[in-house]
Amino acid sequence: MIQLRYQPYELQLKHAFNLATSSRTTTPVMLVELELDGIIGYGEASMPPYLGESHETVSRFLAKVDLTGFKDPFRMDEILEYVDKLDQGNRAAKAAVDIALHDLVGKIMNLPWYRIWGLNLEATPYTSFTIGIDTPEVVVEKIREAEAFKILKVKLGRDNDKEMIETIRSVTDVPLCVDANQGWTDKQMALDMIHWLNEKGIVFVEQPMPKEQFDDMAWLTAHSPLPTIADEAFQRVQDIPRFKDVYTGINIKLMKSTGMREAKKMVDVARALNMKVMLGCMTETSCAVSAAAQLSPLVDWADLDGALLISNDIFEGMKVNNGKIILNSLPGIGVTKC
Repeated sequence: MIQLRYQPYELQLKHAFNLATSSRTTTPVMLVELELDGIIGYGEASMPPYLGESHETVSRFLAKVDLTGFKDPFRMDEILEYVDKLDQGNRAAKAAVDIALHDLVGKIMNLPWYRIWGLNLEATPYTSFTIGIDTPEVVVEKIREAEAFKILKVKLGRDNDKEMIETIRSVTDVPLCVDANQGWTDKQMALDMIHWLNEKGIVFVEQPMPKEQFDDMAWLTAHSPLPTIADEAFQRVQDIPRFKDVYTGINIKLMKSTGMREAKKMVDVARALNMKVMLGCMTETSCAVSAAAQLSPLVDWADLDGALLISNDIFEGMKVNNGKIILNSLPGIGVTKC
């Protein structure tokens, strides 16, 4: 019988996480364990405010999960379909169960998931490191902390976007990607900004406009000199086909997609539609980040720095060496609990 356990935890951020419309210094998470015959699989639900989930909502959802009828954890599709249909939404809560189940099954097989999927360990990408919106002095400090990274992700979407970029360019010429977090509401202004960013060595622009401005976003992508990546605009795999030609690519996050099972499907669908794929994360421990990293050899870009932004990680897992994602040979999602 598969046993489910869970407990709340609060992540402490090293710096305030400033976005276009919000700021925070902590992120609530739920730590999940699935145990069978003494083998424990670890999972995690991370709940930044925009997901609309909390310790209370995740606890209520997980209290409904009854895995006593499933004797064989290898019936993963059946188990996760059951979990998905328990209630609407609750994507982070569902992701926590999914990650723990993948970890459990991988440990039973004694194989990491990148090997189960047949992926090339050497094909992992470089991960970006996130620079939140802040004063020029703090931005420069953050850049110095991130000097080992080969690409940086810059949060934009307020009234100091050009100041942010100019400040960064005053101290480094490393490639940048930018995330406006829906902060640009006028399509012509957005296009003018993207042309300016193109001259500053930017690689792509993530979620430049509000997700509701579908037609404006399609126009922007058609005229943009840089790739545009959807983040807040989509959640589940069935959302992806309608974004072809609206965005150049998608940003897959386990907390949005309900976990590893659907994230893998998302990669396959996006590739079939000739779309670019980015793999992202929330502020998370090394548990959820390492789970996502198992997919990283499949993607164009990665932003898996979530565990590097916190001061109280309780897992060890995938590493970052000079900006490159390094997967280990541990079975499952490749983590140990500290």
